[in-house]
Amino acid sequence: MSNKILVVDDEKSIVTLLQYNLEQSGYSVITALDGEEGLNRAIAEKPQLIILDLMLPKLDGIEVCKQLRQQKIMVPILMLTAKDDEFDKVLGLELGADDYMTKPFSPREVVARIKAILRRSQISQEAGESNDEREDVLKLNELEIYHDRYEAFFKGRLLELTPKEFELLLYLAQHKGRVLTRDQLLSAVWNYDFAGDTRIVDVHISHLREKIEEDTRKPIYIKTIRGLGYKLEEPKAE
Repeated sequence: MSNKILVVDDEKSIVTLLQYNLEQSGYSVITALDGEEGLNRAIAEKPQLIILDLMLPKLDGIEVCKQLRQQKIMVPILMLTAKDDEFDKVLGLELGADDYMTKPFSPREVVARIKAILRRSQISQEAGESNDEREDVLKLNELEIYHDRYEAFFKGRLLELTPKEFELLLYLAQHKGRVLTRDQLLSAVWNYDFAGDTRIVDVHISHLREKIEEDTRKPIYIKTIRGLGYKLEEPKAE
């Protein structure tokens, strides 16, 4: 069965362009022309990925993304924006979008990003299915990451993570103590085979810190290595 993708955009020409290219790549496509319809279809149809325009009638993309995450619907979201406004892009990512692209865009690049996102999701799911007799867990002091269950706990509390936040946290933990550049993280976690926007990494790091650090200004788990990148350390137990 092909992966189902929901395209939400009020420009019919964009919807037609994306639908054609996605179907040519073997995906099943459903569409919506406003945010309210997109939200309803996302809940009812349960797509494997959503392409979501930022500027939509009835409900904008930010609100759609926010409501999906509030309902614990963690399907990957690729947000589209015609704006160059940094605030909108960052806000979208902070609310749970996995990635964004600025219009005009290449349909080939959209397909490449979708394949990368879905590939990561499918690999993680297959890994979980092959390990159902044992739990693959990484423990770093008060942080516990269950690879096969796609869950992480901090101080015994389940963290509400988007798929991309979980994958980033897992990759950092798997390389504990190593300095990882933004480009390395972008390549490993987002699977980009082309030059991407490393601000995506910074936003996701910031969001993770809000969930596992007592003081985000003085992080003890995810450290910034100035001029290089990030590394995850295991703080000593008190």
